[in-house]
Amino acid sequence: MSLLHHTPPSLLSALRSLTLHTPKTPLSTSTSTSSKILTTARAFSTTPSLAARKDDKKNKTDPRITLIRYHMQHPETPRPLRLSRMRALRHWTIHRAWMIARRAKKEREEGELMRMYQSIHSACEELRTMDPPESKNAGRLYRLAMEKKGIFGKGGVPIEYARFQTDTPGKEAWNHGWTR
Repeated sequence: MSLLHHTPPSLLSALRSLTLHTPKTPLSTSTSTSSKILTTARAFSTTPSLAARKDDKKNKTDPRITLIRYHMQHPETPRPLRLSRMRALRHWTIHRAWMIARRAKKEREEGELMRMYQSIHSACEELRTMDPPESKNAGRLYRLAMEKKGIFGKGGVPIEYARFQTDTPGKEAWNHGWTR
């Protein structure tokens, strides 16, 4: 008999070896007048099943979510609007007019900010070119205006530096517990 020649086991012998080496658990027992039959089966997974949770603290929903659900599904909450064609058209017209008014106001505010910025820019340019370029103190007033000493308070820092700046995002991108 050669040790080098090995034949693979047949499917039936492989299944038989699996059933012989696995622990058997009784599924059900039934008693009859002639004999007692014990039925066994192999579990699909070898990992233990999780025990039922006894801790009620983990099963409770967040009270904030309960409160949101209460207010959204409260019987006193008015039903959503069902608009007829004319009411929907009126609603759309009013909404569109409101959006146009908001846009006009925003454009006016941006125009005012642009005017103020240009005024500051021209004043700084005037400070810079006030003295002749060959003089000893050329641009001195402009440099003093741009120093910004004391505008953040005594020993203060700009708000941009108040929080530590990082190159990568935080460990937790979104706080699902609403605790921050």
